[in-house]
Amino acid sequence: MKYVTAKVLKPQLTDGDEIALLDVREHGQYGEGHPFFSVNLPYSRFEALAEALLPCRAVRCVVFDDGDGVAEKAARVLEELGYADVRMLQGGAPAWAAAGYTLFKGVNVPSKTFGEMVEHEMGTRAIAAEELKAMLDAGKPVTLLDGRSPKEFQKMSLPGARSCPNAELAYRLPQMVADESTPIVVNCAGRTRSIIGAQTLRELGVANPIFALRNGTQGWRLAGFELDRGRAPGRLPALAPDQLAETALKAERLIAELALPTVDLKTLEAWLADPTRSTYLLDVRTAEEFAEAHLPGARSAPGGQLVQAIDEKVAVRNARIVLTDDTQLRAATTAMWLTGMGHQAWILKADASKGSDRGPETTPAGAEDTLNSSEIPACLAAGAVLLDASRGLDYQDAHVEGAHWATRARLEDLGLPADARIIVTGRDRVLIAGVAKDLCSLGHGRVDTVAGAPESWRAAGLNVVATPELPSEADCIDFLFFVHDRHDGNLEAARRYLAWELGLLEQIDDQERSVLRPELLKRKERV
Repeated sequence: MKYVTAKVLKPQLTDGDEIALLDVREHGQYGEGHPFFSVNLPYSRFEALAEALLPCRAVRCVVFDDGDGVAEKAARVLEELGYADVRMLQGGAPAWAAAGYTLFKGVNVPSKTFGEMVEHEMGTRAIAAEELKAMLDAGKPVTLLDGRSPKEFQKMSLPGARSCPNAELAYRLPQMVADESTPIVVNCAGRTRSIIGAQTLRELGVANPIFALRNGTQGWRLAGFELDRGRAPGRLPALAPDQLAETALKAERLIAELALPTVDLKTLEAWLADPTRSTYLLDVRTAEEFAEAHLPGARSAPGGQLVQAIDEKVAVRNARIVLTDDTQLRAATTAMWLTGMGHQAWILKADASKGSDRGPETTPAGAEDTLNSSEIPACLAAGAVLLDASRGLDYQDAHVEGAHWATRARLEDLGLPADARIIVTGRDRVLIAGVAKDLCSLGHGRVDTVAGAPESWRAAGLNVVATPELPSEADCIDFLFFVHDRHDGNLEAARRYLAWELGLLEQIDDQERSVLRPELLKRKERV
């Protein structure tokens, strides 16, 4: 196994060649502190996510953990999958910190840091919750557009706001705003997507007064105002033929003004076949449009969320990211921001809505059942050991009485008898598959798998119980507790989150700052 020290690795992250720094710890561990350029590829879901995040087997991969041996397991899996250049960060995350480098709390840190930089460098105008509320109470005209995903909108939204994910803002605006004088306010739950959404409209030359809602829905609640809960986002308005044509013209102008690179299908085909480079083909339209028709090999990545969470779709720095849509406007605005974040983004000159593939993006299948839930009671009576591979909080809420919680990263801690028959159940087939695979690697010869949930367990005659304190918060390594309840009424958590986000620019070093380049987008007088 090859190792690399933190001192050697640090400059390699920006040397211009492809590299993937993979944090193989569970999501909660990752969110408590990770290097700026790292991507979370948790060992519990490793095989299910690796190939989509790492499309080229020749890419440099550096994996790390907490210095607890998980990275060695992940490195072996990568080599089994055919990745040829795999190394481990010696000493893991603790060694990174010991070398004097920052471990960042939270998730999607580069995107959120970039959002703060955009506001600072590009002068994005913001409106406070109190000022917006006064406008609304006075009956003044204002268009409220929520730039988050539809799912987030349904959880909570501003009264009167319409769901319009960021990549859809410029595209759908003709159907959202009737004139050029009504102020437009873009909101999210915090800061980044409000800023990026508002600035996107400014970059397109929209004449309306445009504002980001300062601190989003959290700022609204901190000001003492209530949110809507459970309101359906509704369908986005369709564009008329002349409006579609206008979006194509806007895309052409933006591509020309910013010199954004484009690529044709023939070149893309060659790129995808190149075994020496990483190429991602991402469809930035809505998930519904993707399901109706998309290009072969494309993955669904709605553009607003892609800018917000690029690290969830792209693990390789300096990879080629090819963006596709119908009229190129959504691809162009997404490419604009990804370029400012230091990525290499191309706009595909093709209409994804004419693609030959149909259906939603496929998800990893996970483990197949080797027995039925109804067989579990007899197996337990015969001495079998039952493991539940559900997420830690799900196990707390409900599990079969006597089942042990199992996370793939810590199976050795269970002390299971080598000759025991083991049944792995749980709500998620991917998590079950990882646990079962490693149990077999540890020498357990009789491992069965059966996906289930409280309803199926009860139907099988099993007693289902809750253990709110087990596993403990410290053991729930798959859940990030850091300000996790900021959207559920904990205003102090909201204050802490906003302070964290506002403080990101002060945490980054010169190397990390050098990659984020919003000034590349400064090419005309701001509206």
